[in-house]
Amino acid sequence: MFLKHAQIAPTMVSKLLAAAEAAARAIPPAFPLDATVAVNPFLGQTGEDLAMASARLSRVAGAALTAPRAELVARVKAGTITDDDLAAALIAASSPLKPRDLAEFKARMHAPAPTPQALPTVADLAARATGTDWPAVIARSFGLWAAGHFDRGQALWTPRPGQGAFAAWRDWASHDLTPEIAGLKGFCAHVAEAPDTPERAILRAAERLGIGPEAAETAFHRLLVDLGGWAMHARWILWQAELTGGSDTTLTDLLAIRLVWEEALLAHAPALAGDWQAVVAAHAAPLTPTPDQVLDAILQEAAERAHQRGLDALLTGPAEAKARPVLQATFCIDVRSEVFRRALEAQDARIETMGFAGFFGLPLAHRAPGSDTAEAHLPALLNPALTSAPDLSPAVEADLRIAARARRAWGRFRQAAVSSFAFVEAAGPLYGGKLVKDALGFGAKGLAPEPAPRIEGGLTAAQKVQTAAAVLRAMSMTEGHARLVLLIGHGAQVTNNPHESAYHCGACCGQTGEVSSRLLALLLNDAETRAGLPAEGIALPADTLFVAGLHDTVTDEITLYPDTAAPDHAADLAQARAWLAAAARIARAERAPRLPGASPADLIRRAADWAEVRPEWGLAGCAAFIAAPRRATAGRDLKGRAFLHDYGWQKDQGFATLELILTAPVVVASWISLQYYGSTVAPQVFGGGNKLIHNVVGGIGVVEGNGGVLRAGLPLQTIHDGERAAHDPLRLSVLVEAPAEAIAAVLEKHPSVRALFDNGWLHLFVLEGGRIAARYRPGLTWEAAGPAARKAA
Repeated sequence: MFLKHAQIAPTMVSKLLAAAEAAARAIPPAFPLDATVAVNPFLGQTGEDLAMASARLSRVAGAALTAPRAELVARVKAGTITDDDLAAALIAASSPLKPRDLAEFKARMHAPAPTPQALPTVADLAARATGTDWPAVIARSFGLWAAGHFDRGQALWTPRPGQGAFAAWRDWASHDLTPEIAGLKGFCAHVAEAPDTPERAILRAAERLGIGPEAAETAFHRLLVDLGGWAMHARWILWQAELTGGSDTTLTDLLAIRLVWEEALLAHAPALAGDWQAVVAAHAAPLTPTPDQVLDAILQEAAERAHQRGLDALLTGPAEAKARPVLQATFCIDVRSEVFRRALEAQDARIETMGFAGFFGLPLAHRAPGSDTAEAHLPALLNPALTSAPDLSPAVEADLRIAARARRAWGRFRQAAVSSFAFVEAAGPLYGGKLVKDALGFGAKGLAPEPAPRIEGGLTAAQKVQTAAAVLRAMSMTEGHARLVLLIGHGAQVTNNPHESAYHCGACCGQTGEVSSRLLALLLNDAETRAGLPAEGIALPADTLFVAGLHDTVTDEITLYPDTAAPDHAADLAQARAWLAAAARIARAERAPRLPGASPADLIRRAADWAEVRPEWGLAGCAAFIAAPRRATAGRDLKGRAFLHDYGWQKDQGFATLELILTAPVVVASWISLQYYGSTVAPQVFGGGNKLIHNVVGGIGVVEGNGGVLRAGLPLQTIHDGERAAHDPLRLSVLVEAPAEAIAAVLEKHPSVRALFDNGWLHLFVLEGGRIAARYRPGLTWEAAGPAARKAA
């Protein structure tokens, strides 16, 4: 007999609810399709190292968190990973379970790696016992409800609004006969009799399932992982609420729903009680990595040290400083710009490129033409402080709104249950031309420029100066300005691609960088800004013109937006366009061989091809973040694998810019890097599945086929070419040219950022004179690295 809920001790209640909260925090958020942002899938595990996280994710998800052992051993055999890399990684490991020496390490790594197995749920056990695929039944039934409940405007009809997830599901599931048809008799009554709050439901289920506080955290985590992207979407809802100082209980609601299913299945198959209690005992066992998980973590570290050794060889010290450049171009630090920057610099020795986060330091929410919704155009870690809108007259704005409403009405008429069949009969043939155009690639709209934006409400003269000065300092761009300075954001022209926003600017929350770059150019060209900057210690030359641009990362075409009239710069702009066009041809020639079946001339066509699953590789291959003057990396072929952020520490008073770099761009880059890492090493848990069978659900995400678990993360075709992985899963190496003590002071001030380095989710190096000088070690300590280490040896 199970205890009555009222008999649960208060301390046990608090421990169980705390375990539910911890399980919820272990789930990463998944942003919706209209603003896809790369997210660290191990966000809930940054307080532990890779081996411990491997143990956790093995228990709750059956996932390995390192590259396949056989692939890494093949690199050892090929000499890509050397004995020195293996020995250094082994020495750095702190686990008592690590091999005793290099000989033992090399002997053990040739044994096959065990396949991780998640602990079974009651649904898994019931499937084995009854022959009914209960996990699939749950996935389909729950997914059908969740698609309606979380819909963001895709569906024509939505369930009753205003209900919490648990209450809404109870109303729905108490009338859903699907489980009973599958054999789970009395399920509707079981749901109707469930407690009226998710907390009570969790507590009752814990009693009936025999889950005590020791087992609860990973048992609950296991059930949330079972819900896939639906749990991640709920975690995003909580993320958004907390960003504005609120909270949300949706994720706890989903846990309660999944526990109600477990209760029902155990009651349906009581003979499973013994097997289930063995599973609960396994959840209650202390979480520790196995010797194999420790070995694989060390082997992963060795692969990363091999890459770092290659970086060290590339960074051979800074080039000489140049006289006033003839052209400066600031690009987003996105790794795709590294290829284009090299190509542009090759056009003329007097061209200088720089890197900065693609929102260009403006904390914007932008309202698109004809819309009332302001979309964030800044990193997901931040809240907007300014709102922008298109600079349009009220009459034009009204016309755009009417046109938008007409399009929505037409779309609803086409899709409505009553009118859709008549629509196809009457209007279907008229769409023949459109289908032919789309099939031939003539229907793509491309990255059409918006009207020039403006800050709603405007800025005072003082605000203009303060904003401009702050951005210029953060960009390390306070002197030496060229006559023409380009501010180039980026976006991606794709067709028929639900994950379009994932190719856009991560620093702009999945939007393009057009609005941010244009607003900054307008601000820096403004007469009031120019007049006030000298008081901030920044004097822009009178002949310096800032011009915004947008880099289409699929075609490598760059669009310039000369929003400020400057007839004196006509020749400069013409020359800049010629250089940009030449650089685009070089960049396409470098990128095309990596894409299956592509040629340089073919890249533009692929952007308009509705059947193209790989318009570009996105950020696949990203492996390093370098914050230093461009002189440290100029002329080095980093193969489109490095985020390049300009930074000169000598002019950074109080190291405010250093703090900003380590706590914002580095963290965003880590999210990107680790999402590609997770989608590659554990695609069944953190990957987006196969694009060829995707269906969009609710504007939130995609499912494979016609229902089931929401797939978050990167689709297979984003990271794989059909034969091998296109992304090399390596944790990001962060290289910063700044004093070690200043970097350590920032980390000490920000424990959550420090945890990323202390627990090995990122590697950190100090550069001196453009060369690696020291490696960060846990506990705010440093060891000599690069040339300094070789000299000491």
